[in-house]
Parts: sequence; C-alpha cells; structure tokens
Amino acid sequence: SFSDNGTRLFFGAAPRPEPEPEEEIPEWEKVAVDIWNWQDPLLQPMQLVQRNQESRRTYQAVVYLSDGRIVQLADVDVPEVTVGRDGDADVAVASTNMPYRKEISWESPGFNDVYAIDVNTGARKMLLEKLQGRGAQLSPDAKYITWWDGHAMAWFAMDVNGGEPVNLTGQIPYPVFDELDDQPQIPGSYGSGGWTEDDRSFLVYDAFDIWATDPTGRAAPRNVTEEVGRRENLRFRYVPVDREQDQIDESEPIILSAFDLGTKDAGFYRDRVRGNRQPERLIMEPKSFGRFGGGFGGGFGGGLRKADDADVVLLTRSSFDEFPNLWVTDLSFSNMAQVSDANPQMAEYSWGSAELTYWQSTDGKDLAGILIKPENFDPTRKYPMMVYFYEKNSDGLHSFRQPFGGGSSVSLSFYASRGYVVFVPDIHYIDGYPGESAFDCIVPGVLSIVAKGFVDPARIGVQGHSWGGYQIAYLVTKTNIFAAAEAGAPVVNMTSAYGGIRWGTGMSRMFQYERTQSRIGGTLWEKLPRYLENSALFWADKVETPVLMLHNDEDTAVPWYQGIEYFVALRRLNKPVWMLNYNGEPHGLRKYQNQKDWQIRMQQFFDHYLMDAPAPVWLAEGVPAVKKGQTLGLELVAEAPSAAGGRN
Repeated sequence: SFSDNGTRLFFGAAPRPEPEPEEEIPEWEKVAVDIWNWQDPLLQPMQLVQRNQESRRTYQAVVYLSDGRIVQLADVDVPEVTVGRDGDADVAVASTNMPYRKEISWESPGFNDVYAIDVNTGARKMLLEKLQGRGAQLSPDAKYITWWDGHAMAWFAMDVNGGEPVNLTGQIPYPVFDELDDQPQIPGSYGSGGWTEDDRSFLVYDAFDIWATDPTGRAAPRNVTEEVGRRENLRFRYVPVDREQDQIDESEPIILSAFDLGTKDAGFYRDRVRGNRQPERLIMEPKSFGRFGGGFGGGFGGGLRKADDADVVLLTRSSFDEFPNLWVTDLSFSNMAQVSDANPQMAEYSWGSAELTYWQSTDGKDLAGILIKPENFDPTRKYPMMVYFYEKNSDGLHSFRQPFGGGSSVSLSFYASRGYVVFVPDIHYIDGYPGESAFDCIVPGVLSIVAKGFVDPARIGVQGHSWGGYQIAYLVTKTNIFAAAEAGAPVVNMTSAYGGIRWGTGMSRMFQYERTQSRIGGTLWEKLPRYLENSALFWADKVETPVLMLHNDEDTAVPWYQGIEYFVALRRLNKPVWMLNYNGEPHGLRKYQNQKDWQIRMQQFFDHYLMDAPAPVWLAEGVPAVKKGQTLGLELVAEAPSAAGGRN
C-alpha cells in the first residue's frame, strides 16, 4: 500500500523459497510423523494449525519512490510492524512475542518486547522488554506509544525516541483497572478513548468517568466528565461519530454513551474534552442502543453511523421485547424516528417481560440477575422455572433475545413465551473455587425467586453451555434443587482437561486453569486438591438430577471426551443421563438443521420433567445405532414411562 503522501510504497517480502528436491520420494517411502520437542517455542498442534499461514508469511518493507531505496522493517524476530500517520511517519512500532512463545501455554496475557523502528533506515531500538499484555500502541501522530501495565495497574506513555516511561494515571484517585475481573491474572484496564489533536491528550476510563492524561507527564490528569458518572452511577464512554477522524478536537462537542449501572438504562450525553462544564444529557431510556450491524448487551457498542454531509446518525434501539430496528436522529437525539420494521411478526406472539432481581450469595455478597416473566403473568400461579447463566449477564437486561436459540443454549424469550419463568443470575468467583462460587451465587438466587411464591420448587430446570455447562455438571453433584439439568460441552475432570489441547488453535489448555476463566490459579501440581474438588466427575455418585448433555465430536474448545467421562460415570452409577453428539459439529452447533433438532430435543426434555409432558422416544427408549438416519425418535410415547428416571 502507498503512504498517505504517496512517497512510499509498503510491501511484504519473504525469504526465497527453498528449491524442490530433484528426486521425488516414492509414496511408499514417505513418513508422516509429528515430532513433539520440549524445546519447541510452540506446541506441535499449534505449529500445524499455523503451518499454512506461516508458510506464506511476508515481512513488511518499504520502497522510497524518489530513489528506489528499499528498507526492511520487519523480519523473523520482529514480524509485525505498525507505521504511523497512514505510512507518512518516520517511526514504526513493533510488538513481538517471539522470545516468549513457549509461555503462551500457561501464561495469560502473554509477554511482548516493544521496538521503535526508524522507517528511513530500518534501525531498531528496544523500548520495552517483556511487557505483559497485548503490547504498545502508536499515537496517531506517531509521537508516543501507550500501553497498559497490569502489574502497576496503570496506563503508561513514552516518547517514540525513547526516554523514561510516564505513568499517565498514577495521580487519578480511582482505580483504572477492571475491579470486577475475578480471574487469576493481572487485571485489565477499563479501556481508553483515543487521542486528542496533535497527540496532546490520551483519554482513559475509570469505572464511571473519562480522564484526559498528558503523555509528557507535566499536567495532572483531568476528569473530562467532572465525576458526574461516579456521582450518578453512570458509565461514560467516548463514541466516535466521524469515521474519517482519528483524533478528537478538544474544543468541539463529543458524544458519550451513558449506561446506568443500577437500572441498566442507556443513552447519550454531550460534552467537550476542554473546559469544566458537566456532560449534557441528551437521552436516557430503558433500552439498549447499538450501531447498525453491531449487537451488544449492556448499554452501547461501537460508533454511531453518521451521514457524510448531514448531522444525522443511524443506530438501533431495542429492549427485551423490542426488536433492534433502525432509527435516525440528529446529534441532539431530540427527535428519533424509526425507519425500519424488520420483525412485525413478533406482535403475534406472547413475549414476556424482563426485570432486575436481587439477592445475596451464601457468603453475603450483593448479587443481581435478570428475571423474565411470561406474558399475562399471574403472581398467584405456580410456574416452572428455567435457570440459565454464563458469567455475568445483568447488564444485558434490555437486550433483545431472539426466540430461536441458535447454537446450543436455551432461548430465553422462547421459554418465557411457553409459560416458564426464566432466571439469569450473575456469578462472582473466588480464585481456586469456581464450582463452589457458582453454587454460592446460583442456589441462593434460585431460592430467592422461589420465596416470591410464584415458582413451583419441584419444577426448576437449569441449562448452560461450555463454562456454564461445567458449572451445571458441578452443581448437580452438590444440590437436588433442580428437577432437570442440561450441561452443554462441560469440563467434568479438570485433571485430564488441564493437559488437553484446544484443537482449533492448537494451544495447551493449561492457561485457562492457571490464569483465566477456569480460575484455579495454579498448576495441577501446586493445587491438586482444587482441581479435584472442582471436578464433577469425582462427585458423580452424588447426582440425583436427570442430566442431558450436548457434546460434539469436532469440539475444538472442550474435548468431547469430557462429556464421555461424565456420561459413562453416571451410566455406571445407574443415574438417568443422555448425551447427544451431532457428528462433525464443533463447540457450538453450526448447521441449521442440527440447531433446530437440538432445540426441539431440549424442549422435550425440560417439558417432560417440568411440565409433565410425555417423553419422546429418544428420551424414554433411545435410538439404536442401527436406526441412525432412519428415525429421530422425536415422537412422543403414549404415556411417560418411569424408566425415563428422575423426579417426575
């Protein structure tokens, strides 16, 4: 590609390919073997996944059109380079993990060395060594690099010519790291909002507000939003409006998204980076807003789509019972007009309503979740209840939920439409105790809903997939509160899963347990009791709940033998258990016919145990392999036999 000023042409260069061998080896003499060497920077499966990409890799170089001079910028040691100002800058920045690739298997985030590269000569200067995180970013005018340091829990800047790092956020009196991140790794930041003109200020976020920081360190950080966010429990974030603009004019109005962390309402404010006026509220509603073509839960995601020659923006607006149609408005948001009606048929269906609900965990933490009630809800009735969870979802209170579940999980609006109360609890975790943490949050939450009087305590089901599936497999070893449970793609034996491979990427699974979502916080040898205590397999004899599982044989995220381990254990213990394997499908179902089939079977399973519906043949009798492809077993038996097991 050409630089913006047209004086340079950037291109990729690669080493000359090795010549093909003159003598072809006969097919019968060829050996196909993968050699795993403990000193390899990357595991053999990861090398194989990246093999085609790496065989075609090129390294950025630049030719100067005035004299034909060629300068090599990247190479095998520093393969990725970013040149500032659309190729016009005289400096490039590169972050490379090449010296630390072996540690990817267990360390997260990974390490990088950061270099400044002279675009005119190719000379390279190390700016940062072994930075843990995603590396450093170049400012728009190529004057500074910025990076997040999770160990210092601060943002830093440095002149691209070198010098001492400047702590941008050390004087901010509030945390700028994600206080709610409960994974056993260095914390991430709340994010950044980009640069103002001439690289004068770098905008960073705390939990509520926006701060302008000085990359030279001479001026103290200034709260752009005047701490209104913290006082009013609002989360402000900068919203780009002009797609061509990569810097913010400090004197001009900017649009901020606003999200009420209490009510989950969302909207927009107007402010300026320069000055001390408080943000001006434009609109706040019990809705979610989004950029056309981008969905999200919890406030606002992405930039607004603005017209090129008018102050008109296009966005979506939605709620639990409002489809995300297209709306247009001016930059004051004073007159929003709906311009699409893409889902009129939903008016013909019962949809239900969503609200927040609150309770305390077993250890006294205040928790929130979403409670979805069927349409024409009658508090004097006793409803069956479906429980679904995955990490924290309450920020998505006003998100629209498609009635078709798609991949692998229950459709919340579909079950509400059919007469279920649906409960979506948030979960807070303690390192080393992911299973117990789930129990301490979910079970008290379920009991708090039962205490309201409109849920039948004998008709409660639970469903989750992947990380949610793991927790369900664990929960049913500790409680009999659920009449039926579906655990999708669960890890049930952390000791065997720890040494497994994520075949989609070829990565070791170790990092998940030591540093990220699985939240053990140490190696198998350091914390063996935690691996055993948090593994459902070793407590399978305690299960009294009928369990349905989905685990597919091409799952590249969670090895499907995890599902097999749980199935054969429960079967050996004579517990009611079923497992569905959609042949050739990955972690989440992709094929429409399989998605539809799975949703039907899951509905039949829960309706049988929670609504006294007759059992289908596949549930009551099974489908022998000799009849595979001939019958699906979806037809209902005349009477639901007790052989289906469980508390029916």
